[in-house]
Amino acid sequence: MLKSRIIPKLLLKDGRCVKGKRFVELRDVGHPVTNARIYEAQGADELLLLDIAASSEGRPPLLDVVTQAAREVLMPLCVGGGIRNVADIRALLLAGADKVAINTAAVRNPAIIDDGAKLFGSQCLVVAIDFRRVGDEGEVFSHGGAEPTGLDVLDQARRLADAGAGEPLLTAIDRDGTMTGYDLEITRAVADAVSVPVIASGGAGTLAHLAAAIQEGGASAVAVGSLFHFTDQSPIKARTYLRGAGVEVRV
Repeated sequence: MLKSRIIPKLLLKDGRCVKGKRFVELRDVGHPVTNARIYEAQGADELLLLDIAASSEGRPPLLDVVTQAAREVLMPLCVGGGIRNVADIRALLLAGADKVAINTAAVRNPAIIDDGAKLFGSQCLVVAIDFRRVGDEGEVFSHGGAEPTGLDVLDQARRLADAGAGEPLLTAIDRDGTMTGYDLEITRAVADAVSVPVIASGGAGTLAHLAAAIQEGGASAVAVGSLFHFTDQSPIKARTYLRGAGVEVRV
């Protein structure tokens, strides 16, 4: 049985870490490499580094930040933002990323997932699926949550998992930064629909929310931003809480 993972999430803009609500109202929360060092010292299982402006600004991935972080920490790095083709995937892996998170390119050209899986293996391909609620359904948004795609989140997760994605990163835009809890219903629906691990993202405000995402939402991992940035909680405390709640976590 896979043990549940705790994954701090760092959003990058102009080389700095930022955090906001619902992908807007961004606040500076420090330097990515400094934050990476802190999270490694606190025992994070992995680290998400997502350049939220690269696709909308038409920029390539931030290879220099990835290289710096990879030199400083040993925990796995999952990096996203600005990936357009398999050459970008290769460049990020060579720079030190262990996984890549692909969002806009997977909407525009789903074949990048199939091509990437064949070249590099499914284990390093994460599909970042940002969605907003439309009634009872979830609609996928691209370009850092700015552009609606008309795609259903469940259909997109199935399609990309079948194409070779190793895991979907599900971010509920409506809950992001609100600290009101993950979207358990859609997380559960995706977890039941795909055979790969699911990462829940968007909305964690208490340690109980992390447990709920795993135990009720069926997530294999929880991505955490505001809870670690703006409270006294940490991966250390999260691991202790989850273990006490009966969740299998890494030692």
